[in-house]
Amino acid sequence: MTDKLMPLMLKAAIAASKAIIEVYEQDFTHVIKADSSPVTEADTRAEEVILDMLGPTGLPVLAEESVGMGRIPELGTRFFIVDPLDGTKEFLKRNGEFTVNIALCEAGRPVLGVVLAPAIGEAYWGGPAGGFAAALADGRLAAERRIAVRTDGPVHVVGSRSHAHPAMIALCEKMNVVKDVSVGSSLKFCLLARGDAQLYPRFGPTSEWDTAAGQAVLEAAGGVVLGLDGKPLTCGHADRRYLNSGFAAAADRNLADAAIAEMRRLLA
Repeated sequence: MTDKLMPLMLKAAIAASKAIIEVYEQDFTHVIKADSSPVTEADTRAEEVILDMLGPTGLPVLAEESVGMGRIPELGTRFFIVDPLDGTKEFLKRNGEFTVNIALCEAGRPVLGVVLAPAIGEAYWGGPAGGFAAALADGRLAAERRIAVRTDGPVHVVGSRSHAHPAMIALCEKMNVVKDVSVGSSLKFCLLARGDAQLYPRFGPTSEWDTAAGQAVLEAAGGVVLGLDGKPLTCGHADRRYLNSGFAAAADRNLADAAIAEMRRLLA
């Protein structure tokens, strides 16, 4: 049953991507939300498309813009979590590094994830069947391939282009990192999932819709995502307003554990 939802999630993400690009290719404006983050017409249009397409499943949908307007459903044990446009700051910069994120969560864990980057034509998804990537062009997926993490060789770290943390330099020195790559949105998880980097440490808070889909893709490709408590990230935490604390996404558990230990030391 779970795997049967993946085609619908992909269709919804592709449809949302089309709505986003229609706005992206025109002049557009943005407003600043109460949490100081920007939002554009593309965010709201994409979320409407996704909600319409996921609605017939009858499953609750925790979606960023809806939450911002106070529309929060009773989630239960099985629900979707959606960021219709992750990386709005990158969208405003027009650098292409923004994504559509859709995840299916069961018992608090993201088990299916779709991450589409419409401006750069990349698609990633993952679940029990494994991790996959494809090219995205004209609303179609092409050149589908399996992806997997890479654990051999030197450690490459990926960080946020718009949310850099001063402790990153110290962490890289301690972890003997040989290359530091900055990229926006949930594409950071996808770089790990396809083997182009091995570590993504996040010192500051994120929302669950920022991480759930990317976490599912990375875990499907063989990686892990651990909170600062050393446990896998979970979803559906209304008590903390659906916020994550810091975390480490990594190609394997040993690297994640080492990164978490050093991050905790640096934050102490």
